[in-house]
Amino acid sequence: MTQATDFGQDALPLGHPESDLNLFAGMRARETPVGVALIGAGKFGAMFLNRARHTPGLRLTGVADLDVDRTRRTMAQAGWDDAETPVTDDAADLIARDGVEIVIEATGHPAAGLHHAATAIREGRHLIMVNVEADVLAGPLLARHARAAGLVYSLAYGDQPALIAELVDWGRAAGFEIVCAGKGTKYLPAFHQSTPETVWSHYGVTPEEAQAGGMNPKMFNSFLDGTKSAIEMAAVANATGLAPPDDGLGFPPVGTGDLADRLKPRSDGGLLPASGMVEVVSSLARDGSPIADDLRWGVYVTMAAGDDYAARCFREYGLATDGSGRYAAMWKPFHLIGLELGISVASIAVRGEPTGSPQAFRGDAVAVAKQNLKTGEVLDGEGGATVWGKLVPAQRSLDESLLPIGLAQDVALRRDIAAGEPLRWADIVIDDNDQAVQTRRAMENTVERIMV
Repeated sequence: MTQATDFGQDALPLGHPESDLNLFAGMRARETPVGVALIGAGKFGAMFLNRARHTPGLRLTGVADLDVDRTRRTMAQAGWDDAETPVTDDAADLIARDGVEIVIEATGHPAAGLHHAATAIREGRHLIMVNVEADVLAGPLLARHARAAGLVYSLAYGDQPALIAELVDWGRAAGFEIVCAGKGTKYLPAFHQSTPETVWSHYGVTPEEAQAGGMNPKMFNSFLDGTKSAIEMAAVANATGLAPPDDGLGFPPVGTGDLADRLKPRSDGGLLPASGMVEVVSSLARDGSPIADDLRWGVYVTMAAGDDYAARCFREYGLATDGSGRYAAMWKPFHLIGLELGISVASIAVRGEPTGSPQAFRGDAVAVAKQNLKTGEVLDGEGGATVWGKLVPAQRSLDESLLPIGLAQDVALRRDIAAGEPLRWADIVIDDNDQAVQTRRAMENTVERIMV
């Protein structure tokens, strides 16, 4: 006769942190809400604030932004009605305040992001790096310093790199080889020459409508000219170990139904030179016409069955596969940026885990001239009229001393540069005392210990 087991005495009560594996229950069970400081009150930060007020176990300790008055208006528009929440233009002071456990860096400015990250790590704060520009510039080094200090350095859930990293981790944890991972975007080759003056025609709005809507032309131009895609795929490569293409993203026009058939190795009839890569797919055919079932707002992975049994299961359970049935695709059609950022907060607070984090220096986003540039001309950075960002393997960037796109801002040229030519460190006037330059060089000088 089997004796019944008495679970009652030893079982943890419902709501006890150790009994809850899901993030919501873990946050709700916290005795002390996790203190979160937000640096940067743009669109991403505003969307986070809108949901943060509904998240149990989360306490906003304050917001830092250079424009305090605009920040208060943004907070009100996002529904944050707590007038007692501190708002300051001093990010370092906010980071150092008592009660801050997690810092969210959402400025979008690479140099500022590196400075705030270093401050957060020095003050013993976990860090969520919304600022993917800063992450690609020196994230692998910052993440290593954070781990050494017992802290979490995390990509921002809701932004595409973290969502892609999650899909990659899901597939690998389930025992599959990840063949390719990436996102969708709107792309045509001519977009590489887009400028803040020409960008709005591609979005179907007038400059006046864009201004009235508070739309930043450089930011939207970065989405269009390929720079943001390069930056985000470099972040994915660094977080997952997947390889960037040797000479930049191809942006093939591929709909969801064709992902498995086309995002596989050339040896099996696909577009990839090898398995285990990142790539961005376009929602437009090269003639500018829309493709069916595009993934413009989403993320994806393709994976290999590995054997006949798994391939048969792919077919039995209705996965989108290639013609052979041996490659399959999974995707998420949308991302909600700041509205989903609470997942990163909860993952750190409940599990002590990042939602993606750079593990190695595998990919880099480097500056390429949009037009013929003259000696003495000052570069205007990401989304501007002078350069766009191209994804390359980190080793190529180092071997050729290519200039990171994150440092191609407010620096003068030492020589003429032809349109389409990648820029190098030697092509610009460098301020050796600049903290961003020093941080980037520190990563490059320790690359043997970061590369995999």
